[in-house]
Amino acid sequence: MSLSTSEIDTAFAPFREKMETVGLSEAAVRAFAGAYAALRRGATGLMAETEIEPAGGLPRAADLAPSSHPDLLAQTVVIKLNGGLGTGMGLEKAKSLLPVRGRDTFLDLIARQVLRLRARTGGMAPRFLLMNSFSTSEDTRAHLAAHQPGLGDPAGLELMQNRVPKVLASDFSPLHWPAQPDLEWCPPGHGDIYACLLGSGWLDRLLAEGVRYAFVSNADNLGATLDETLLGWFASSGQAFAMEVTRRTAADRKGGHLARRRSDGRLLLRESAQCPKDDEAAFQDIDRHQFFNTNNLWIRLDRLRDELRRHYGLMPLPIIINKKTADPRDPATPAVLQLETAMGAAIECFPDAGAIDVPRTRFAPVKTTADLLAVRSDAYLLTDDLRLELDPSRHGQPPRIELDPSCKLVDGLDAAFPHGSPSLRECRSLTLRGRFVVDPAAVFQGDVTLVNEAAEARYLPAGVYA
Repeated sequence: MSLSTSEIDTAFAPFREKMETVGLSEAAVRAFAGAYAALRRGATGLMAETEIEPAGGLPRAADLAPSSHPDLLAQTVVIKLNGGLGTGMGLEKAKSLLPVRGRDTFLDLIARQVLRLRARTGGMAPRFLLMNSFSTSEDTRAHLAAHQPGLGDPAGLELMQNRVPKVLASDFSPLHWPAQPDLEWCPPGHGDIYACLLGSGWLDRLLAEGVRYAFVSNADNLGATLDETLLGWFASSGQAFAMEVTRRTAADRKGGHLARRRSDGRLLLRESAQCPKDDEAAFQDIDRHQFFNTNNLWIRLDRLRDELRRHYGLMPLPIIINKKTADPRDPATPAVLQLETAMGAAIECFPDAGAIDVPRTRFAPVKTTADLLAVRSDAYLLTDDLRLELDPSRHGQPPRIELDPSCKLVDGLDAAFPHGSPSLRECRSLTLRGRFVVDPAAVFQGDVTLVNEAAEARYLPAGVYA
């Protein structure tokens, strides 16, 4: 039975108290209140195929004439999402602190990208912010000390991510777990960026300093830089919000895609968790839904402020409901709901939002140790503007890598490749089954499968493997 607004407000009261007790901003509370209200009204977050149509007719970045815009750089902030620990790879610190090129980490290369742009403006523009979590803040700020004074005070570069309470699936109340209080909380998804900007005061501060444009991307995607040609296109488009998308391939068929809502024609983002089971075939049809979100976004900050004011301080993002247990490592603990939002979903909140088809070179994320091995290899080049992009000879296709379970964590990867990545420039696919120690002078070409059934690691010397 659907609850009334007053009943939902009453049910939300203990969540408000819990969030205010730990000092979360009113913007963070309002954002979670919106997600909780949607849950209690029966929202599933699902988007049926009958409600949408494919997104087509998008402008192409490849068709834009290269252009330079130092004046616009002075009005722009670069925001990198840096809240992830990379726990899936066995890390206990920010993923952005992983070495990716020699001793240079993701964060080092990002810092150098920003400093390179600032050399063009001759000052502290563009502005630079890192959206950190409580887990990544300390290590990140310490690491950035090496890039002073060019970047500025590390404490002044931080946009702190919020956290939200887990919801008991049994009665929709806050999880209470005295034995491990930290387990009562979860990340709200990167859609939290809008509440963070508002609640921290950064949105008003940036606008007061003359900053109108924001470029937002993931810290683990070194293909995403503040491109001046794209900045010029966005500024001249007059759009409030623009998403960089790229063509889906067979490897992307299970990932989220861009679509257009039939009822009002607005662009929207549909993630796999929002697809009804009966529509999975259409969801995975890469010829029908051709574009996926790179999570590289362009935002007009003054228009964002207007939209937040119109909705009383929150962005009405569709919720993503993740069903978990109180302790993710213990399936016997109570069932909980984690309410998340995606920042790209804000594309449907603006009447004049758009998207642009960009080359896949602007999308090189690292989510697994296989991804990390690839970007450390010669399959990727470090460009003059400090982007990691696929070698042109690969025609936009990264190598398909399937590592042995012993390499799932970074420690295992480093044990298998202790002196660096082998050559993967001419490798279509690499499959390792069993334990290996690979010489960095090894060259993999074509489709390579290596099997070691012995308990001890097999040394793979320099040479060509095809």
